[in-house]
Amino acid sequence: MNFNRCELIVAILLAAWCCVPSGAVAEEAKRETATFGGGCYWCVEAVFQRIEGVSNVRPGFMGGRTENPTYRQVLTGRTGHVEVIQLEFNPDVVTYETLLQVFWRTHDPTTKNRQGPDVGPQYRSVVFAHTDQQRDVAEQYKRLLNRQKAFRSPVVTSIERASAFYPAGSDHKDYFNRNPDKQYCQAYIIPKLKKLQELFPDQLKADSANNPDAP
Repeated sequence: MNFNRCELIVAILLAAWCCVPSGAVAEEAKRETATFGGGCYWCVEAVFQRIEGVSNVRPGFMGGRTENPTYRQVLTGRTGHVEVIQLEFNPDVVTYETLLQVFWRTHDPTTKNRQGPDVGPQYRSVVFAHTDQQRDVAEQYKRLLNRQKAFRSPVVTSIERASAFYPAGSDHKDYFNRNPDKQYCQAYIIPKLKKLQELFPDQLKADSANNPDAP
């Protein structure tokens, strides 16, 4: 390839880059990823869908040994995976520290391998850190919670390096918003959303501020 052709290609690429709206580039640069496991992912998904600055909340599995696990496989508790939600957030709108606070206050981080009626290692409390900074912040926050005795028992949430994320099937996505009248949603998810509304009113999206059941 000669230099003239290289210069032409570079010029075309630069022109294409310049045509991208600066706001879109900035918005893309602001997106970061977070992954949390706090029991049934239907519950955790519903909570974080209502936080301002959070988008693309997806339920799935992380932390196991089997590639492309099915829900039924994970349900056995033998694959090593955890039910998690993975989300994108804009740190200019909501900080990672705030996400951790929401996470720890909307499930019981003091019980090992159990959240409410859901029992097994697939329901353990875990923060999957995507960066060293996320890991450090989560570890410091966990130490602070235990030092201040924020809960009656010590926080047992594990903090681990993020690994492969396997999205759940479509029947598990947006579960509460599609099935608010289901018995499980009424018994376990709605109380979490009401607690979220009480504890974090300033962090909620506009539609959720006055109505915790709003999608």
